[in-house]
Amino acid sequence: MTKSDLRIIYLGTPEFAVASLKALVEGGYNVVAVVTMPDKPAGRGHQMQYSDVKKYALEVGLPVLQPEKLKDEAFVEELRSYQADLQIVVAFRMLPEVVWAMPRLGTFNLHASLLPQYRGAAPINWAVMNGDKETGATTFMLKHEIDTGNMILQERLPIGEDENVGSVHDRLMAIGTSLVTRTVDLIIDCENKGIEVPTTPQPEIAELRPAPKIFKEDCEIKFAEKTALEVKNFVRGLSPYPAAWANLNLNGQIFENTKIYAVEIVESLKLKVEREITVPCKEGAVKILELQVPGKKRMDARSFLNGLH
Repeated sequence: MTKSDLRIIYLGTPEFAVASLKALVEGGYNVVAVVTMPDKPAGRGHQMQYSDVKKYALEVGLPVLQPEKLKDEAFVEELRSYQADLQIVVAFRMLPEVVWAMPRLGTFNLHASLLPQYRGAAPINWAVMNGDKETGATTFMLKHEIDTGNMILQERLPIGEDENVGSVHDRLMAIGTSLVTRTVDLIIDCENKGIEVPTTPQPEIAELRPAPKIFKEDCEIKFAEKTALEVKNFVRGLSPYPAAWANLNLNGQIFENTKIYAVEIVESLKLKVEREITVPCKEGAVKILELQVPGKKRMDARSFLNGLH
């Protein structure tokens, strides 16, 4: 079997999933169809918006399936009609067994963490918010419990002290792309040799850190409840998206839902609004470096203060 013989169905939605799909297509792998989320209205005009994966799939002429429900009989039958040997999941929703168990070689997932840590929807954000020094990516075979299957390949990535989730995301996307193609090559090689793909059970760890989906209310900075270091990690773990926010009282002017993209730790413990915005925390204080008030563009704190009356 060659990579052009192996029939692959690819399941993914956001930008993170596009890089791996592109590598497969441009690498000559036989992607026969793509499954992604249904279109959804966005913006003031509520125009229907395609997922990043759908946009790319249409550009290269791949069939696109967009089921509302993954157990829908019509979708399952359409999926089965492609007679895939293998399915690959990158940043998609949880699959029912009728879907992940369908291909004869199974379904593997790329997860943006060093499993078993950070199982869940937002592993990159949570690793940075928790102040971790490293993260990574893992390919593993799907089974019933989410993000718990046997691991195939794993690669580590250091996290810079001042690095935000945006740059970690982009570097992990590159690592993940390599892991996906290497995993497919390994599966093909094992198939040709008539042996099982070597996998490793996820290790038992006493303290597992979860990575649940992040909502707007989770992004509020509670300065009085966090140390300066915790606030810094919290901000960079949400920057640039979805962005940490706070309600700021600057010399009597209230700025609600202000997004904060970068801070640095400082010594002062008093709230100062002069040429800088310094906010006290549970321990220590932080200086806000970049912010965005509703209706305005993102800017550095000094430019923002210069524009205040």
